[in-house]
Amino acid sequence: MSSSPAPIQAGPREVLALAVPAFLALVAEPLFLMVDAAVVGRLGVVPLAGLGTASSVLLTATGVFVFLAYGTTSVVARQIGAGSKRGAIEVGTGGMWLAAALGLVAAVVLGLFAPQLAGVFGSSPEALAEAVTYLRISALGVPAMLLVLAATGILRGLQDTTTPLIAATLGFGGNALLSIGLVLGVGMGIAGAAWATVIAQWGMAIGLVAVVLWQGHGVHASMRPHIGRVLDAALDGAPLLVRTLALRAIILLTVAVAADFGDVPLAAYQVTTTIWSLLVFALDALAIAGQALTGASLGGGDAKGARAATAFMVRWGVWGGVGLGLVLLALHRVLPALFTDDPQVRSAIAAGLVVVALAQPLSGYVFVVDGVLIGAGDGAWLAGSMILVLIAYVPIIAVARVLGEGHGSAWGVVALWLAFGGFMLVRGAFMWWRIRGDAWAVTGARRPRRAVN
Repeated sequence: MSSSPAPIQAGPREVLALAVPAFLALVAEPLFLMVDAAVVGRLGVVPLAGLGTASSVLLTATGVFVFLAYGTTSVVARQIGAGSKRGAIEVGTGGMWLAAALGLVAAVVLGLFAPQLAGVFGSSPEALAEAVTYLRISALGVPAMLLVLAATGILRGLQDTTTPLIAATLGFGGNALLSIGLVLGVGMGIAGAAWATVIAQWGMAIGLVAVVLWQGHGVHASMRPHIGRVLDAALDGAPLLVRTLALRAIILLTVAVAADFGDVPLAAYQVTTTIWSLLVFALDALAIAGQALTGASLGGGDAKGARAATAFMVRWGVWGGVGLGLVLLALHRVLPALFTDDPQVRSAIAAGLVVVALAQPLSGYVFVVDGVLIGAGDGAWLAGSMILVLIAYVPIIAVARVLGEGHGSAWGVVALWLAFGGFMLVRGAFMWWRIRGDAWAVTGARRPRRAVN
């Protein structure tokens, strides 16, 4: 059932109403990894290094499907802006069915080829064995992870970030208690951490899907699998899939170099990456608000409102990055003790966190603009630009490998994060060039797939 579009308000109050719950929900996944890292780290350097390898594979396997959340948010928000909640839920349901199918395929592949996938990073045999154990169990939670992405995307498009927050809070709490109990209490080792995460992920998936079904029932939306809607979800998400694959390739290149440096740098890089992910998701909360508000504004034909919202969200992103960077600098020698007792790993973590802290203002800019462009449905441009950024990163990480090898664990981790900072700088330049023009701000209930230039 459709109604006339209502003006979409995109002022500071509306941004905060979406961003604050989104932030708390977004940090759940890195908090899952932080709990696992903190608990597994008590078992020693080798299990922690194994977790680092396994986490990289697992996040890559599921991260490539982030379009299930991002792309769904955009198309659902445009329908809301055009005044059709029923149409919004029906188009979002296609993404949920697609998530179920992709999740099953990904789980089978991950479970069957865990040794080969984890072996790509060149970890020590001991760390590889730990990684394979974690991966094979975690594969059972992949369908749930993708369903969570799709359902969350629908709810964000409906401008509901509170429900995902509740699910994430319950999921994190359950994961923390189970991880501590299974790893340290029962003595299951790294396998206990994996089982704890799988159970928490399925609990979140069941809860979020139930809420979407209830919302759809309220507006008489058809929730049955429809090949046309599933195909539309796949086509809408394809450019974001390419963008994410290029981004994951950049991250995997960095992890591969870290593994080549040895177990201590790899373990330290795993911890710094986990902390970086927490900061990224904090800044990405503004990007989530940008996705929902930009999509709704453009769906309602208000390109000027979308631009105004973008301007102040970018300012908040940069200043938010400054604040997070200062906090991290103050804590860079305190945080390592939460993850390991090994003095070498602690020293390397502290050194890497300094570079991470200095890069936060740039991260704030990049992630907010990225969210705005995703909300605008500008996936084709995002895909092309990220491929170019990947090409530029290859020589950057090659130089970091030369500079970091043989100069101590701490300097190796610093070299890795300097290279990653270079990647963010190149990416930010592309973002600045795109957002200064008008080609991204296409209005209408659906953005034409060929609207790129």
